[in-house]
Amino acid sequence: MSNASSRELLAELVAFPTVSRDSNLALIEFVRDYLHGLGVTCELDYNAERSKANLFASIGPTDHGGVLLSGHSDVVPVDGQAWTVPPFALSERDGKLYGRGTADMKGFIACVLAAVPGFLEKPLRLPLHLAFSYDEEVGCLGVRSLLAELERRPNKPLLCLIGEPTELKPVLGHKGKLAMRCQVRGAACHSAYATHGVNAIEYAARLINRLGEIGQRLTALERQDARFDPPFSTVQTGLINGGRALNIVPAECQFDFEVRALPGDDPQQVAGELRDYAQTHLLPQMRERSAASAIDFQPLSAYPGLATDPHSDVAELLALISGSREFGTVAFGTEGGLFHQAGIATVVCGPGSMAQGHQADEFVSQSQLDGCDALLARLVKWMLA
Repeated sequence: MSNASSRELLAELVAFPTVSRDSNLALIEFVRDYLHGLGVTCELDYNAERSKANLFASIGPTDHGGVLLSGHSDVVPVDGQAWTVPPFALSERDGKLYGRGTADMKGFIACVLAAVPGFLEKPLRLPLHLAFSYDEEVGCLGVRSLLAELERRPNKPLLCLIGEPTELKPVLGHKGKLAMRCQVRGAACHSAYATHGVNAIEYAARLINRLGEIGQRLTALERQDARFDPPFSTVQTGLINGGRALNIVPAECQFDFEVRALPGDDPQQVAGELRDYAQTHLLPQMRERSAASAIDFQPLSAYPGLATDPHSDVAELLALISGSREFGTVAFGTEGGLFHQAGIATVVCGPGSMAQGHQADEFVSQSQLDGCDALLARLVKWMLA
C-alpha cells in the first residue's frame, strides 16, 4: 500500500480489533510490512508472552537524536456499548469516519504512515523515528520496555510528538495518575453480636472518607494551576466490594481509588498519608478485637504527568507545524510523562477529540485527518536537509 492515503490506512488499522486484553500483533505486523515495502527497517519489542509488541523504526541519518512520532496501537473495549455501525470496520457519514480507535488514536497513526513516503523523498537533516506501543489504555505499560531500550542507545530521540486526539491543538501538559487497590480484612460474626467482630466495610468507609478529606485539601487555592481543568489534583474512589449478607458482619472489603495529580504534585503522598492513617489509627482499633485484621494496599497502575516548557525547542517546533502558540493542556493521560522522564522532550497534538474517544460510534472527521496530513507535511519540510 505504498502512497496510500491516511483514510485508506485508517480503514486497514480499524479492522484490527486491538483491544488491550487481546493481541496487537496483526496490526503491528501490517505496519511492519507496510514500512518494509517502503524500504524502512523496523524493530519489534515483544512482551514476555510474545503476544504483543511495540514497533520502532527510523528514517534518515543515525548519528544524532531527531524527532519521534509516537502513538499507541491498543483500543478500549466495545462491550456493552450501543454502536450503530460495526466498531471494527470504517464507516463514513457526513464527513465523519466511524470505528473503534478512529480518534484514539489510529487516526494519527494512519496519518504518520501516509506521510512516510514524503519523509523518504529527499534527504533529512535530522532522523525521524516512529514508535507504536501496546497497552497504553491499561496504564501506559507497553511503552516502558521500548523506552528502556532507547535509554541504552547513544543517539536516542530528542523531541517527541504524541498524536493523542487534541483536535490538532498544541498541548504541553496533562496530569499524572496513580491507581491503587485497598483490601481491608476484619472478622466476621453474626450481626446480632456486631461488637464481637471487625466490620471491614465500616473501616473501609473511614479510609474512603479520609481520601475525601485529602482531596479537599488539594483544592486549596495556593495549590491550583489554572492551565488544567479542574485546576487541582483530584482523588476519587471508583469501585467498592464487600459483605456477604446483611446479618453477617463483613470480614472483607475492597475498594479501588485513583489520584489525578498536577505535574507538580506527587500522588504517592496521597497513598502514603492513607497508609499512615490506616497503620496509626485504624489497625490498632481493629486488632483489639481480632489480631488477624489487616489493611493492604496494592498499586494497579501509574504514569507521570507532563509539563513541557513553552519556550523549549519541542514547543517551538509544535508551534511551527501546528500554526498556533496557544498551548493548552488535556485532562486525560498520555505516555508523554514517561518519554519526558526518559530525557525526550514531549508535546501532544493529534486529530480528533477525546470527547469521541472510548464512546460508542467513535469517530474522527475527514477534515481532522486532512489537517493532520498538512501538519506532518510541514514537519517534512522543516526536516529536509
